[in-house]
Order: sequence, then structure tokens, then C-alpha cells
Amino acid sequence: MLGAQPHHAEEPPPPPERRLALKVDVETYRGTVDGVPRLVELLQRHGANATFLFTVGPDHTGRGLARMLRSGARHERRYRALIEHYGVKTLLYGTLLPGPDIGMRCADIMRDVAHRGFEVGVHAWDRVRWQNDVMHSDARWTLAQMQRAQNRFEQIFGAQPRVHGAAGWQMNVHSYRLTQRLGFDYCSDTRGVRPFVPVHNAELVACPQIPTTLPTCDELLGLDGTTPADIAERLAAAAAVETPAGHVFTLRVEREGMNLLPAFERLLERWLAQGKVLLSLGEYLAAARASELPRHCVTWGSVRGASGLLALQGTEFLAEPVAARSLA
Repeated sequence: MLGAQPHHAEEPPPPPERRLALKVDVETYRGTVDGVPRLVELLQRHGANATFLFTVGPDHTGRGLARMLRSGARHERRYRALIEHYGVKTLLYGTLLPGPDIGMRCADIMRDVAHRGFEVGVHAWDRVRWQNDVMHSDARWTLAQMQRAQNRFEQIFGAQPRVHGAAGWQMNVHSYRLTQRLGFDYCSDTRGVRPFVPVHNAELVACPQIPTTLPTCDELLGLDGTTPADIAERLAAAAAVETPAGHVFTLRVEREGMNLLPAFERLLERWLAQGKVLLSLGEYLAAARASELPRHCVTWGSVRGASGLLALQGTEFLAEPVAARSLA
């Protein structure tokens, strides 16, 4: 299996207070070319595992900016941050410049990540289109987007993806169902506090969710005066708060693999000093006993520092745990 050889294969599963899974969202052509190799080198140097989730179709980042401009959301600070985050050229992809096909042009980089032992999975086909449209789209549109991403992933890696992580934590009822129908082993499409079996309107979906538990760097920056120099301290404190299964941190290769790389290295060092074991999503789920997950409703809500509504882990559906494999 791709990326299935864990870095900590011979060690017993760490207790919850030491578990910390790293989920890496790869969203753009530039991030794949420049950020992924830097981040891989950093993680390997510190003995950290992670799961890389790739955007495998066109980079249409510029269409997201164009949509913001049409909506009248004229926030100069926000635009400056986008330019710093993505770069001017990337912000023109899909508008004044054609969007490069990331999967076609970066297949060797993606395969190298898997060959180095990291777990790999699907982030999106067209990341901007997914974030903008999935919440209001029908089953046919959703299937087309997810199927194209899955097919391209198979072309690149020669195997089906095991894990899906939705762009921007944007989902709809059809995408939850398709995580099961398309054969994913587990997904990380939500924000929450612990792994769970998702339930939508009393409908069980036999594909466990591994929610992100910690705030992202983007959400923290500028919040309560937080600067890049403060990120390590803030996230080390957040990761010290106990949860039932440990923590999951989502990073964007366009940030933590590029302009925030020094800040992220300081953060890794703080977490390792705390005794954290840095895991892939698959390792994290195995340590959390995937066959004994609680059932939780999925819902929509806000997260401090993030814009818009995100897919969230809601209330527990039934008190007794359920074996995820028995739902198939």
C-alpha cells in the first residue's frame, strides 16, 4: 500500500496524550513543486511522519480571488495575505493565465513522497471549484469531481487512494456517501475532537472521519495579535490539552512548506520536546482503535479564525460504540 510503511512500525501505539497526526494539504502547482520537497526534507530530518493529500487536477487559484472581488469582499489585508501565501502568478491561474494541470506536471514529485514512506491521498481534483461549489451541488456534480480525482490518483500512483481530505473542510451529503461508495478506508474532511463514524440525518456512513482538532496557522495569524514568532508557543499549548484520542494538525504546504517553514520547524521541535509522536492519519486511526469508534452527526459551523462554514463533528448519535467494519 502507498505510504503504508510507518516510521514507528516497531513501537507500540503511543497513548492519546502523545499522539499527534500531521495532515498536509497540497493545493497549488507552486506548492507542489517548491513546498513539498522542502517539507518532506524537514519532516524526515526530524523523524516525523505525515499524510500528504494532493490536489491532482488543474490549479485554478485565481478563480477564488476573482470570486472574492465579485462578491465585494474588498479587504486589503486579506488580499495582501493571499499574495504572500500563493504568489502573484498563482493568483492569476484560471483567469489571466491557464491553470497548470498539477497531477500531469508533478506526478514524479508526488510519487517520490510515497516512495519515501509517507502516506498519500486525495485533497481535490479542482480545489477552488470544490471549495466554492460543493456545499450547494448535487450528487452528479459531486461524483464527477471525486471520481476524476480518484482516477487521476490511480494514474499517478498505480493504486486507489485510501484517504480523502476535503478542500477547505467543505462537504455535502453526497460526498459523505461517496467516501464509502468509492472505497476510501478513512477520511479527514471535518473539524472536531476525535475519530468517529459519521451520521447524516440518521444515515450511517461506513467510512471513519479523522477530524482536525487543532487550529491552523492561517487561523491563528493575526488572531489576538499572533505573529509567526508566536505560532510554536500557541500550538504547543493547544496540543497539550488532552483529548480522547490525541490531536490532528492540518498544515498547508504553501505556508508551512514555504514562508512559514522556519516557524513550523520551531513548532515541530516544541512538539517533540513535549514527547509527541508525529503520525500519519492511518497510524493515528490505528492507535485510536478504528473498530470501536463512536457515531457522531456531521453538521456545519464556524471555527474561530476561519472564514465561512466548515464541516464539523456534531453530537454523538448513539451512546454505544460501533465497529466501523460492520457497517459496510
